Amino acid sequence: MSQALSPTTSLLIFLIALIVLLAKGMYVLREYERAVIFRFGRLARGLIGGIGPGVIIIIPLVDKLVRVSLRTITMDVPPQDVITKDNVSVKVNAVIYFRVVNAEKAIVDVEDYYYATSMIAQTTLRSVLGQSQLDDLLAKRDEINADLQRIIDQATEPWGIKVTTVEVKNVDLPQEMQRAIARQAEAERERRSKVIHAEGEYQASQRLADAADVLSRNPAALQLRYIETIMTVAGDKSSTIIFPVPVDFISQFLRQPEKTDPKPGTG
Repeated sequence: MSQALSPTTSLLIFLIALIVLLAKGMYVLREYERAVIFRFGRLARGLIGGIGPGVIIIIPLVDKLVRVSLRTITMDVPPQDVITKDNVSVKVNAVIYFRVVNAEKAIVDVEDYYYATSMIAQTTLRSVLGQSQLDDLLAKRDEINADLQRIIDQATEPWGIKVTTVEVKNVDLPQEMQRAIARQAEAERERRSKVIHAEGEYQASQRLADAADVLSRNPAALQLRYIETIMTVAGDKSSTIIFPVPVDFISQFLRQPEKTDPKPGTG
C-alpha cells in the first residue's frame, strides 16, 4: 500500500499550486494599455475605457483578460481604383492615424476594430474621391483630407475609435493623362510668358511716349540727351561719331550773299 503524503509535502504542493494560480491571474499593464475582463463570458469589472494601468489580478479559469493598446495606430490604406467626377480613372492610396479611446467598445461592439477601420477607410476613400474632379483632387488636398477624416471618424465613433488624421498619399494618373497635364502646364507657362512680355512692351511704349512728350516741350532737354548719347558712344574708340548739328544753326553760313546793283553814274 502506498504511504500517505506527509503534511509538509502536502503544504508544499498546495503552496506551489497557489503560486501557479496567482501567476496566471496576475497581469501588469503598461501606461498605454487597458484591460477588458470577461467573467464567465460576461463583461466584468467594467470601467469606462477599461481598467489599468498597473497590476491587475483576475480569477484563473473564471476570468479572461484582453489587452487593448491606447497608442495611436498608423494604417496604410491599400491603393484604390477611383473614377473621378470628370470620368478620369486614378489609383489613390492614403494613410490613417487613429487610436482606441474606449477599450470596452473596441472589444465588445466590433469583432476586429483594426480590420473594420481599414474597410470603412477604403470605402470612404472611393466614395469621397469619386465625387471630386481631378483638378480638385490635385489642388484641394487639404479639404479632401478633412472630409475623409470627418466621415471616417463618425463611422468609427460607436466602436470607441477616434480617427485623428487622414492623408491622401499618392495619386497615380494614367500615362495619357500625365502627358495631357504636362502639355496643359506648358501651354499655361507659355501664355503667362506672352502676357508678361506684352505687358512689358506696353509699359515701355507708355514710358517712351511720356519721354517724347517731355522732350518735345523742352528743346534743351533734347540737346542734353544728344550729348549724353554721344558721351556713351564715345567710350568705344572704334566708333565714328557724327555730331548732329541743328539746321538753323548752320543755315546762316549757307546763305548766298545778295548781289547789289551798281550805283547810278558809276561805270
